[in-house]
Amino acid sequence: MTSLDALQTEDMRKIMDVVDELRRAGVGSVLQLPQLVVCGDQSYGKSSVSEAITEIPFPRKENLCTRFATEIILRQSRSESISTKIIPDKSRPLNELKKLKSFKKTISSFEDLPILMDEATKLMGLGDDIRSGSLRAFSRNVLSIEICGPGRTQLTLVDLPGLIHSANKNQSKKDVDFVRSLVHEYIGNQRTIILAVVSAKNDYANQIILKKARDFDQNGSRTLGLITKSDFLDADSENELSWIEPAQNKDIYFELGWHILKNRSEKDSHKSFEERNRSEELFFSKCRHKELVPNHVGIVSLRARLSTLLHRHLKQELPQLQKELDEKYKQTTQDLQQLGDPRSTLRDQKRFLMKLGANYKQIVDAAMDGHYETPCFGHIHAVEQPVEHPNNLKRVRAVIQHLNLQFARQMAQYGSKYKIIEDTKEAKNIMLEDLPKVRVEEHYAQQAKFQISMKRTEAIKWVQGVLERTRGQELPGNFNPSLISELFQDLSSPWKDLAIAHIIRIDDILKKVATDLLEYLSTPDISFRLQGKMKRDMAKRMERALAELEKIDEDRHRHPITYNGHYTLTIQKQRNKRNATKIQTLAEKRTTQTLWSKQTNSYVHSIDSIAFAQGFESEYMEYDMDKFSAEDAFNCQLAYYKDELKYFVGVVTKQVIERCLIHSLAGETLSQEIIGDMTAEDIKLVAEEPEETTCKREYLEGRKYTLENDQNTFRSALGIVQ
Repeated sequence: MTSLDALQTEDMRKIMDVVDELRRAGVGSVLQLPQLVVCGDQSYGKSSVSEAITEIPFPRKENLCTRFATEIILRQSRSESISTKIIPDKSRPLNELKKLKSFKKTISSFEDLPILMDEATKLMGLGDDIRSGSLRAFSRNVLSIEICGPGRTQLTLVDLPGLIHSANKNQSKKDVDFVRSLVHEYIGNQRTIILAVVSAKNDYANQIILKKARDFDQNGSRTLGLITKSDFLDADSENELSWIEPAQNKDIYFELGWHILKNRSEKDSHKSFEERNRSEELFFSKCRHKELVPNHVGIVSLRARLSTLLHRHLKQELPQLQKELDEKYKQTTQDLQQLGDPRSTLRDQKRFLMKLGANYKQIVDAAMDGHYETPCFGHIHAVEQPVEHPNNLKRVRAVIQHLNLQFARQMAQYGSKYKIIEDTKEAKNIMLEDLPKVRVEEHYAQQAKFQISMKRTEAIKWVQGVLERTRGQELPGNFNPSLISELFQDLSSPWKDLAIAHIIRIDDILKKVATDLLEYLSTPDISFRLQGKMKRDMAKRMERALAELEKIDEDRHRHPITYNGHYTLTIQKQRNKRNATKIQTLAEKRTTQTLWSKQTNSYVHSIDSIAFAQGFESEYMEYDMDKFSAEDAFNCQLAYYKDELKYFVGVVTKQVIERCLIHSLAGETLSQEIIGDMTAEDIKLVAEEPEETTCKREYLEGRKYTLENDQNTFRSALGIVQ
């Protein structure tokens, strides 16, 4: 094996040690490891190339090494040993898997290799008589040959079955497809260096492997073309010349280039590797191949190229390997966490639910209090998304505050049955006087289409009509106190429906949040089982909320009561405002003289006070007692409506939303107290782990254990201190 020293720079040895250690640790079952793969068309010299590179004398028995993938592992060791094992195809039946895994043989000499390989071949179900049809022609199992000894090079090489051009009496269409699938699997690995073997005996345009290499390595960045059987070309012939161009990488371009070899023929199979190498060197020194770059010809220079190639390739791939390993470990850990703690016993199940209840209450309480530090609340989403957008719903307090403010604004603008407009050019909405001018979201503004618009004069007539139908024993010019109640009931009639719509909207959001948090904190099966109970509990809370609203609405129908000083102040402001308007209008009519004042440097308007007083009495004195009473009642009604509106919004948001829907949400839907009161049967029904979950947990725990060992192996091989 000293002829493999070309692959043995110190840096290269260290990197190969790392990959070899990873392969021994089984990382290859988790990640795609870098490897050299020899592939080509059937009977085109693949095994001879592998034999020349590794200097391992493969048995020459027909249909042996080419019917399954053969993995050759070379390792440094103090003692000489040759061992084999079968890496079974995972899709095989369980009894066959056990039988194949049990195959582990060790020999002391290459002379015993044919016997050992023959035994492995039969164990795979691949007999000599393929034509009988009773035995498989090819296998997806892998025969692994490990060769250890002092001075051995750390190297792994895979020799694949040859690609078959077409079916024949010995190889069916199924065999053709099988081999192609196997080759695709190996060369499709982005960390595989493809050693594409082509034979000089045939036109390279007809050799399947070149197309396959292009299909899986379009840029040719990981393919090295190997030309074999060059000694079959007649010296100085056109045929020999036609192979010079690909060897010079001029026709079919590979980034790694091409290399040309002379393999041992059948009659030379008894010769040693030293004799083979001398024969090859002598051959290339006499033919036109001497025109090629020297390090692109012969097995010795090929090993040097492979050394550089492997060193560069592995050095580039190792960091990415470690990154992928860490990502797989992270994902496996997350998948395990998603399954939650094991729930095989009643004690485990109750502990699981108690922990779930504690976590649920903690997050729900934080959401209600407006503390959004925990990861489940996510990042603040773009401001162009509505506050109540699904991405923001878990921030419950912010959403509730936003919707309550919108509800208050909706009630101010659209809560009254009538939209009463002042009889002026500005046409102001009287119902919005003394209320803030705000923008209402489209969802709430839909109520605008249900409002009935009327001018102030029409409103006075409406009040007058009601007044005539509510007369009692009051003197003319006064109104029955029940008139205010009648007017208020009519004007505030939309309140209950608007409040119900708002309460339903809040309840829907709380249901969605509770369900989302349950799914976030638990597993899909637990979440599904608990959602039924949670929905029933939420429905009870909604019933209480609607019952509370019903009481508030009943209060709205009772005799008007208020002790708010703003009620009388509002009436006085309305009267003063209307009187001021009358006075200003009359003053403009009764202006008698306009003089320039030098002292004030402006015009001074003088008014005849007697004429002004007479005019005020004649123009604004109301002799219609019903109209006078109606206008006075209208002003009182507006003041009372605005006072009650603020009260109604307050009690709906506090007594209904806060008390009935928000307060104790976690405690009444999923808490440790609720779980503590559950029977053993209920706990088992909710928290018992399905069989598929148990199997998945076992798989993930095994995978996590393997990945942890792989990570330790990686760090140890790279000399990283944890």
